[in-house]
Order: sequence, then structure tokens, then C-alpha cells
Amino acid sequence: MVDLAPQVPRPESVVIVLLSAIGDVVHGMPIATSLRRAWPDTRIHWVIQPVGHGLVAPHPAVDEFHLFDRKAGLKGFADLRRQLGGRRFDLAIGLQVYLKAGLIMGMLPADRKLGFDRARARDLNWLFSSERIPPHKPQHVEDQYFEFLDYLGVPVAREWEFAFSESEREKRDRFFEPIDAPALAVVLRTTRPGKNWPLERYARVLEIAQMDLGLQPVLIGSRAPAEAAAAAELLQLTRARPINALENDLRRLAWILDGADYALSPDTGPLHVAVALGTPTVSLYGYTDPKRVGPYRRFSELVIDRYTRPGEVTPSMEFRPGNMELITVDEVAAKLEQAVRSYGD
Repeated sequence: MVDLAPQVPRPESVVIVLLSAIGDVVHGMPIATSLRRAWPDTRIHWVIQPVGHGLVAPHPAVDEFHLFDRKAGLKGFADLRRQLGGRRFDLAIGLQVYLKAGLIMGMLPADRKLGFDRARARDLNWLFSSERIPPHKPQHVEDQYFEFLDYLGVPVAREWEFAFSESEREKRDRFFEPIDAPALAVVLRTTRPGKNWPLERYARVLEIAQMDLGLQPVLIGSRAPAEAAAAAELLQLTRARPINALENDLRRLAWILDGADYALSPDTGPLHVAVALGTPTVSLYGYTDPKRVGPYRRFSELVIDRYTRPGEVTPSMEFRPGNMELITVDEVAAKLEQAVRSYGD
């Protein structure tokens, strides 16, 4: 066992503040697991938004989730306060640097409030922490979260526990049972248009995937209007016959990615779900920096990076519009072929 810090007892209760987005929530899953391994008797709480909660709710390391509804405005803060029901925490860990997360840290009754160093805490977020992790050069978001564990003396457990139920595993098996080819899960759209790759290029790639590589494309994502429209347009553009599996159910998306043989995605939450589940993923980057938000320690050879300029080695938060247009059909097809060659049966 490890100590929290010299002369400081292990906490009886810890609350993690990590609200969104899905990729960040996925990156936060090993934090809860690591805390549980180091402090098995500590009660672990997590303040999270409803969408992220829908994905990670069965996490075996978390004793209690507290939902914060950002869309409810001030009422969301009042509702969260009621959920907390007068609890007091020994330690609060603030893993996000935005004002709303800072306000939640500020309202939490906690003896210690640990946040990012002042240079990285935007929107005055640093004002709401009583302790801060040391400054650090830019690195991958996952490694930034692990800095909190290092500060606390907690060994890192690089494990993502999706805890699929027996019912979910049965649904997964039934979904894939009629598919007689290796499945390629495909994400078409993100919430940031700058991250999207042109649909007509997806259309050609899916033809290559199905007709040349023998894969069965499966479209995944939500039924949000933009995603549903993109799927409908794609079906008109391609000679491939993808399965349209769009649905407003993140757990379903996760078990489809768990059962898929490969994935193809731009930088968005499902990409990080796929990588965490160990599904070989061809990743498309141009708008955001894969050195900061790319697949974490897996499948880096399958990343197409049109973000990084010659000589750049430091991860960047800068957005670079237009760079996704630089990714060609041939490049993506070559990465898919490499994935099949490297990870196929």
C-alpha cells in the first residue's frame, strides 16, 4: 500500500470531478481504478454529466456517481448540491480546467481540493483548488491525469473497466452472429465539424474495405440529426453495403466496438472507447494534435497525422481547420490494410 503523502492518512472518501466529454471520461476511468487498487477501503465518488454517466455507470471502482446537468443552468448546481446531501469529502480531485468544473470544486465540501497548476488551469479554475499538482511540460491528456496519481503517491493502473453485463455480452453476440466477415466499426461525424473527414472519401474507403479487404463496415454513433444525415448521404454515395447501427445508446456503441474486429474514426469519443477496449483503430487526425489527444499507447502505427508540422514534438492545444482535407483515400485504405495484416486472424 502507498500513503497519500507523508504524515497524511489515506482518505475515507474521494470525489472525482470529471464531467465531459466522452473521450475525457474514458481517460478518467483508470483514475478510479488506480485509486481503488491503492485505497480499497476508500469510498470513491464521481461528479459527471448524464451522457458520460451513461457510458461509465457500471464502473466497479466507483461507489457513487453524482450527476450534474450543465444544460439546467443554475438549477444544475442546486440539484447537484441536493444529491450530495451534506456529505463531506476528505479529498476532491479536479481533472478538468474549465469554469463550470471549477465552480463545482468550489461548492464541494472537501478538506483537500487538488487541481491543475495555475498555468494549465484556464477560466480561473485554479482559484477553486487548495492544492495544485506541479507544473509539467505538455503531454497526452491521459498522462496529465496520471500526474494526479503521481502527486498522491498512487500507482497507475492502466486499465479501462467497462464492466459489460451478461445481458450486454449476449446482445453483442447476437448483433455479430449474422455478420460473416470481420467487422469494421466506422465513425462518420463528430460534434466539431473541423474534425470531420469528407463523406465522399468515406464512401470510397468503405468500398475498398468491403470489396478488397473483405470487411463488413458497421456505421456507429448517435441518431443526432447531423450523424443520421451523414449516414443517409453516405449510403447514397457508396457501392458498399454498410450496416447502419446508429443509436442513442453509448453502452450499445461500446459493446459494438468491443465485438468489432477493427475501427475507423476521427478524433471523437468512440475512438477512445475503441482503443481502450483494444480494438485496432485507424485514426484520422488533422484538426487536433494526436500527440495530445491521440490513441493512448496503442495502435499509434495506425494513426494518420496531418496535424503535426515538421519538427514539432510538443503536444499542442491549437485547432488547425482544413487539415482533415489533406487525408487521402489511399492513405486510409493503406492503414486499413495494415490493420488487417497486423491484427487479423
